Amino acid sequence: MSLYRPDSALSRLNRDGAPEDPPFDLVRVLSESLRFGALSGGAFDVTVQPLWDLYAGHFSRPDASPDGPGYAAIAATVARVGQDALDVDRARVRFARPAMGVTLNGIGQGYITDRVVELLRAGGVEHALVDMGKTRAIGGHPAGGPWSVGLEDPRAPGTAVERITLADRAIATAGGYGTLFDEAGRFNHIFEPWSGRTSWRWLSVSVEGATATESNALSNAFALMPEDATAPVVRALGLVAHFVRPDGTRMVQRA
Repeated sequence: MSLYRPDSALSRLNRDGAPEDPPFDLVRVLSESLRFGALSGGAFDVTVQPLWDLYAGHFSRPDASPDGPGYAAIAATVARVGQDALDVDRARVRFARPAMGVTLNGIGQGYITDRVVELLRAGGVEHALVDMGKTRAIGGHPAGGPWSVGLEDPRAPGTAVERITLADRAIATAGGYGTLFDEAGRFNHIFEPWSGRTSWRWLSVSVEGATATESNALSNAFALMPEDATAPVVRALGLVAHFVRPDGTRMVQRA
């Protein structure tokens, strides 16, 4: 899943457009990505890697405009984005359009967390809290009761602003404050696939779900969606979603 190792399956996909014999885990996580893209009405989209490259390249230049990439550059890059042009089956993964790219930064940590949980459960582990950047509980705390997990304050990273309990559930948080492209903090890594712009609709979104993959993907999707669009997904999947608005006030949606 690495974007930095040239021999990884993901790097080969981005370089070649259709790697031979894609490994099981790549096929599985991309299939899940397509499902979450459909559930979120296209808000979750792993093919936004070209937008990352555009913004990172723009702000790496010493003469970069503080207003970000120009309209023409963004429009040209958006034309290379879209999960509708990502074909996935057991034997093949390929791009239907040229110069596309995938990032698994919005789902990969959750997926790896779930794979670790699968291994631990297969080994007989009944109580554990697995944290691979996203968090999933196996059972409750061995001393009794659920696990206690802190939710980070996006205005004071590293500080827990709220605590929740977990037992056989997962949680993941997404927020633009985690990665900023510019010193002024105007541009972040939460990309709108349809516009190519970065979003500050919410300061952060944390999603409690059945798996870390689900929580990871949907926290990133919800970061782009209005509350009337997230509520049906929350109800359908039995989620709990914690939202922090730009003014710092908080909202919780429950199934």
